[in-house]
Amino acid sequence: MNACLRAVVRSAAHKGVEVMGIGHGYQGMIEGEFRLLRREDVANIVQYGGTILRSARSKEFITAEGRKKAYNQLVNHQVEGLIVIGGNGTYTGAGVFHSEFGIPCIGAPGTIDNDLYGTDYTIGFDTAVNTALDAIDRIRDTADSHDRVFFIEVMGRDSGYIALHAGIAGGAEALLVPEILTDYPEMIEHFKNKNKRKKQFSIIVIAEGETEGQAFQIAEKFNQEFPEKDVRVSVLGHIQRGGKPTANDRILASVLGNASVEALLNGSTNLCAGVINSEVVLTPFDAAISGKKEISKQLLQLSKILSD
Repeated sequence: MNACLRAVVRSAAHKGVEVMGIGHGYQGMIEGEFRLLRREDVANIVQYGGTILRSARSKEFITAEGRKKAYNQLVNHQVEGLIVIGGNGTYTGAGVFHSEFGIPCIGAPGTIDNDLYGTDYTIGFDTAVNTALDAIDRIRDTADSHDRVFFIEVMGRDSGYIALHAGIAGGAEALLVPEILTDYPEMIEHFKNKNKRKKQFSIIVIAEGETEGQAFQIAEKFNQEFPEKDVRVSVLGHIQRGGKPTANDRILASVLGNASVEALLNGSTNLCAGVINSEVVLTPFDAAISGKKEISKQLLQLSKILSD
């Protein structure tokens, strides 16, 4: 998110507009955590993960009283528009806030799950995939050396995007994602198939929201089917949320930060910026929140072909 913040500050400065940074998200807006951000304040941050402004959940902002406090803080600090970076919860809050107080709001998609409608990719997704891939590559060395089957759980509560991309790039023999209800039985049949290529080790990538269960549960069921196999589990967890952002994420975040400033200055509101087929698009908050982003059937099919 730092690359997006940097782009917002410098794009606004290019237009002669001042930017106030709000620490700790909506909660910071309620508590008055405002500071003026100049070009030099966002120097040397593009290479760092996370955000220099910090983020936080806010139960108080869910209430009308909390949002009224936030509005009063914006008035006191002479803020005329908001650019918010986040996912569905962030967009929902911005939409409600605008409907109540008329403050123009533009969103930039920031979530590693890549599950927001209205953009091909979200800020943080590519970095999370590459972090997971690095771990898979390291685990593969152990799996190969010891002839083991590894179940690797990646993030994705409702989305299999990280599992799909990291699994294909990491040469996984099977992928389990919440979007496909029949993937576990298919995986079992794959391993029972006498005509399949014989391998001494296997990598199976699981999204944390897989309907069959989490990695340890699935690995236990698998071991009951194949007691002769040496099965291990690795849950990657929150290491996927941090680290040095990839070039793709830095570029995407920069493009979306600039697009958000342009949209706000052009009088737009209640829209989120995204990139579809390499073109910047603006999608209404309601559509971005309610729209269903389908996982790529072509990539799913490719993963099955490559695993044979």
